[in-house]
Amino acid sequence: MMNILMAACVPRRREGGVAGVVSSIAQSLEKRGHRVTCLFMEDLLPEPVRFMRFAELQFAMRLARYITLRRSEFSVVNLHAPAGVLYGLRRRFLGAAGPPYVMTLHGLEENRIYAMKREARKGRAWNFSWKNRAWHRLYHQPRFDWAIRTADAAHCFSRDVWTLLHLKYDLDDERVAYIPNGVSRRFFLDRVYGSPLPLRLLYAGTWLDQRGIYYLREALPRIFAERPETRFTFAGPGIPAPDLRAFFGETLASRLDILDTVPWEEMPQLYAEHDILVFPSLVEGQPSIILEAMASGMPVITAETCGMVDLIDHESDGWLVPPADSAALSQAILQLTASSELRERIGRAAQARMRRHTWERAACSFEKLLERTIARAAIARKRKCS
Repeated sequence: MMNILMAACVPRRREGGVAGVVSSIAQSLEKRGHRVTCLFMEDLLPEPVRFMRFAELQFAMRLARYITLRRSEFSVVNLHAPAGVLYGLRRRFLGAAGPPYVMTLHGLEENRIYAMKREARKGRAWNFSWKNRAWHRLYHQPRFDWAIRTADAAHCFSRDVWTLLHLKYDLDDERVAYIPNGVSRRFFLDRVYGSPLPLRLLYAGTWLDQRGIYYLREALPRIFAERPETRFTFAGPGIPAPDLRAFFGETLASRLDILDTVPWEEMPQLYAEHDILVFPSLVEGQPSIILEAMASGMPVITAETCGMVDLIDHESDGWLVPPADSAALSQAILQLTASSELRERIGRAAQARMRRHTWERAACSFEKLLERTIARAAIARKRKCS
């Protein structure tokens, strides 16, 4: 049995992607007989943070102290980047004792910079001024770099991250594991595809410039013109509904339904009430929203980039469009809204594919990575003492 610490600087909300992943893997590891302690933002930062831009660094400081004071309690720690940066630096350069450190990386900062640099040239990146870029280069990227470089092993959810961990950070094969996310059984639904009009499209997630929202705005006029019965729902955008409607303008606003929040327990019902997930994000890791929608039997339209290509075979169990291409996005939506037979074929194939993506399978692979890491750390200690 292993005593495992898992930590991520995110709120303890199952609706959130990272918190949901941590909680699901932890539960599956516990079923396999291990003891797991999970730490989230509220656990180490219970008081209001004065300077939110430094919240992650403050979390990392308290996390390093927490582990150091309890170093004999844990067999291994799994810290989601960049939360492990200070713990890793302490062990690497100060020789501080502590359990081996497995870093989890959800997505690539390099991908975000690549995509948003191009969006900024189009005036479509509100968080990519020269100050943002400088802050990223001097503060954000170094924390990720050192969180990775000081780890004993690395865990990622998409193949592009797996590749970069080898090529940029020179990590050996036995130290890196690509382990796709799982999806809970509660998302598997018996969907009826010949649903009466209106067809309902769904976007779920935080409203960010990197999520391809400008291309969605460009695509919708054609959709509503050719499919006037269609409705579009935005769930959990994290901005006031009037602001979101203003983004689309008066003509489109009346066709939109906005749900401020959707509790974790009600997510399966949200998928059941909609026909197609439209998620044209330019930068992601491996979005839980896509796995959950596919498990529900919903056809998914998303961008051909990042972790999305690991989940979908184009026109077989989902639909991939080129990133930042509103014409391709609108054409894909029109094709799927035109045919209930096509939606059913893709939706059923998507659901069948997701049956292989279980948290039990993910936890088994993750367990093996942790065991290898502990074994290598024990060998390294013996060599050091001899």
